[in-house]
Amino acid sequence: MRDSWRLVCLRKAEPLMAQTFYEAVALAVDRGLSANSLVLCQPSSPYVCIGFHQDLDKEVDLGYCRRLGLPIIRRSQGGGATYLNADQIFYQLVAHRRDRVIPVRVEELFETVLAAPVRVYRELGLQAEFKPLNDIVVGGRKISGNGAGLIGSAVVLVGNIILDLDYDSMSRVLKVPDEKFRDKMAKSMVDWVTSLRKELGWVPDAEKIYHMLMRAFEDVLNVDFTVEKPSEEENLIWEREVRPRHLSTTWLGMSTAGGSDSEGRAVKVAGDVHVIEVDHKARKLVRVRAELVGDRIRDISVTGDFFLIPEDAILILQKKLVGAVLNEDDLDRRVRSFFAEGDVQMPGISPEDLVDALMKLRSRLP
Repeated sequence: MRDSWRLVCLRKAEPLMAQTFYEAVALAVDRGLSANSLVLCQPSSPYVCIGFHQDLDKEVDLGYCRRLGLPIIRRSQGGGATYLNADQIFYQLVAHRRDRVIPVRVEELFETVLAAPVRVYRELGLQAEFKPLNDIVVGGRKISGNGAGLIGSAVVLVGNIILDLDYDSMSRVLKVPDEKFRDKMAKSMVDWVTSLRKELGWVPDAEKIYHMLMRAFEDVLNVDFTVEKPSEEENLIWEREVRPRHLSTTWLGMSTAGGSDSEGRAVKVAGDVHVIEVDHKARKLVRVRAELVGDRIRDISVTGDFFLIPEDAILILQKKLVGAVLNEDDLDRRVRSFFAEGDVQMPGISPEDLVDALMKLRSRLP
């Protein structure tokens, strides 16, 4: 007998609700107030979304967004900054981890669940494929971005069906060193990110895609959906807990480290005290900013477009790294201790990747 799930179809919702209502559903699932659910929706107007571990002022052109009145929302999962509008249909899957309806391990979760949107793209005539870690591609070009995480005891997976893309806005909202860089970035987006309109020459009806997603997820998960409206409890959780958090300047502007505010990639503060920032590209970007006294870490921030489950485990990693000496043995011991001591997942980033990123700090010392 197949399990019964809820299908909550919000259709077009204002940006904050479209981006965050599934968090209220996840909290309700965690508290035993709601059953496993699939939420489908579209944002009714454009906005900019940044990943949980990203620095707002480093990723987004804040002046441009203010001039255009574009809201900026920090999501509760990892990933990179992006421009979103009604040309994306969101699917947001929420299930209690104890039910084992979907895999808890992130790599397996993506591979298993993304079979549903892959099927939708194929039924629309595209040769879509799952590309690890968390993308769906057509002809090597990305046509769906996805993220995952835990909210309490609820496993969540979020992603989108891309109907069309505004490449100019996608490149314009991001903070870049100069316009030549922006031009290059925009060209790369055109070359490597695609949409249904670009591939088919037209955009299918949204209601048709909602129905296709429902059927595909039913088959992939071996469940049956019952269409329901958001519950009273979910609406209250969103109004009283989720919405206020996302509207707070503390949440939007937070640093997951509380690290140094010094600007620059390599700044000598005094004597042997330096503030250094480095980027390391593995399968995901890791950005490390540290205050160093000699070759020892006094304070550190680790950000980027990676996924970390649970998200707030970044604070534990940073705490472990404080006091570390910039040599591979000490860093390797601390990083491996971080992964070994808790149920931590960092898909796309290995312990060796983190050590390599941290060792780049040494290369910037005079």
